[in-house]
Amino acid sequence: MRARFALVAVVVGAVFGGLIGPSVAAAEPSPAQIEAQIDKKWEQLEPVIEQYNKVHAKLKVNQKKSTALQKKIGPLSLQADLAMNRVGAMAAQQYKIGPGADFNALLMAGSTGELGAQLAMLDLLARSEKAAVAGVLKVRDQYDAEKRKLDALIAEQRKQDLQLAAQKKAINAEIVKLEKSLPPTIVRVEGCPRVTTVTTQEATAVKTACAQVGDPYVWGADGPNSFDCSGLTQYAWKSAGVSLTHHTGDQWGEGRSVSTPRAGDLVFFYSDLHHVGLYIGGGKMVHAPRAGKPVQVSSTSTMPIAGYRRVI
Repeated sequence: MRARFALVAVVVGAVFGGLIGPSVAAAEPSPAQIEAQIDKKWEQLEPVIEQYNKVHAKLKVNQKKSTALQKKIGPLSLQADLAMNRVGAMAAQQYKIGPGADFNALLMAGSTGELGAQLAMLDLLARSEKAAVAGVLKVRDQYDAEKRKLDALIAEQRKQDLQLAAQKKAINAEIVKLEKSLPPTIVRVEGCPRVTTVTTQEATAVKTACAQVGDPYVWGADGPNSFDCSGLTQYAWKSAGVSLTHHTGDQWGEGRSVSTPRAGDLVFFYSDLHHVGLYIGGGKMVHAPRAGKPVQVSSTSTMPIAGYRRVI
């Protein structure tokens, strides 16, 4: 249990305009009223946080794909260059034997990337050599085309990532400013009760989530010392050997629907699935609520439940 300042997360700029009402400055609400106001504002902010998580997660996945493709393209380009060297050697030999205008034209072209216009000339070469060159370049060109698409997607996602990061910076600055004008409140951090699980993996996930009780909420964080909601569930299940995406919508798709939840299942809230917790039984969950409230055990009845998902 720790004393923490209650953070008011407000939406700023054109995207989040109009959420800061004059009542915040004019009224002197009680701590309970402040908490209620923060919770209401957070319902509007958290979907933006999860959108940031979604873009950031997909950006990292595509960057890995691009790197993997580049590693494949390199050897293929080398094979193509070596094959073209063999073609050149054969052309030189043909030149020694007699006139070889077609081979000279092939050599003058130079670039292996222009082989499409040169394939007709390869009919003068051994069929096996022609097939080898054409096959290597066909595969290489397929990788090149896929990498160009990925690079374009990465550029767009990086742009979105930077835009959302700028929004995050503006929101955090507003939180810090408003925090100074609010009275300190006590945040009760309930510990995990004794939990019975069905599998060893579920036990590991629950144990890991419970061990984070008291850690601060930081949006975009996935551990080991701070978390947002989907970052906590990702971290807990990662410890059990199950990979989840750091985004509530993706995590919903990575599990299967269950009508009777058990400890270790993911519990989602709101129609747009913008909040998630780790169910521990008895109508309780471990979750990272919002800025100003650390990871804690709460009742699942505090928010509208969208459904439960089992990830194993």
